[in-house]
Amino acid sequence: MNKGFMVVFDGSNGAGKTTVIKGVEKYLISKGLDVLLTREPGGTPIGEKIREVILDPSTPEMSYITELMLFGAGRAQHIEEKIVPALAQGKIVISDRFDAATFSFQHYARGIELQTIVKINDLALNGFSPDMNIILDLEPAEGLKRVHSRGEGLDRLEDEKAEFLEKARNGYLVQAQQSPEKFTVIDASQSKENVLKSVIQVIDSLLASQLGK
Repeated sequence: MNKGFMVVFDGSNGAGKTTVIKGVEKYLISKGLDVLLTREPGGTPIGEKIREVILDPSTPEMSYITELMLFGAGRAQHIEEKIVPALAQGKIVISDRFDAATFSFQHYARGIELQTIVKINDLALNGFSPDMNIILDLEPAEGLKRVHSRGEGLDRLEDEKAEFLEKARNGYLVQAQQSPEKFTVIDASQSKENVLKSVIQVIDSLLASQLGK
């Protein structure tokens, strides 16, 4: 494989992204492939500092536009510093969230105009696009139960009202309907084993398409 590809795992909080990502990493390494794990917000030293600001639950006064621009700034740095170089080295990049989350949370849930989201995101992406978004779909209420069961505090976005989280979930589903070639939705209410099995099938299809080029 001369050129790598990028897979994004996204969806409701508590849907099991971390567990699935670890399983996919193990699977790809077993096939002798070089894998880079990353996340948004975050992924770089600058991005991690931005993450702290975005998710800090003590700043509920943050304006929606500030939030959007912080996500864009972190993404621009993420792509230039980490993602593009890794792909050029033939690595498979797996990211915990990426730009689909911005459309779901900032447009569908926050209500920021779509064109504004597109402008900021296009500036950050600079022509880049991940190869596949795998959406782990789960009822937000069930997701929050899982988050609470881990004994962790909620970040600023997780602590939003149920209506906000439901709108964000629907935002992912709308994006998947609009771009089926770039999105795969997987029912995350299944057992961990079945979810991972479904994800591996998607990964295998991506590997086959890349090797066929």
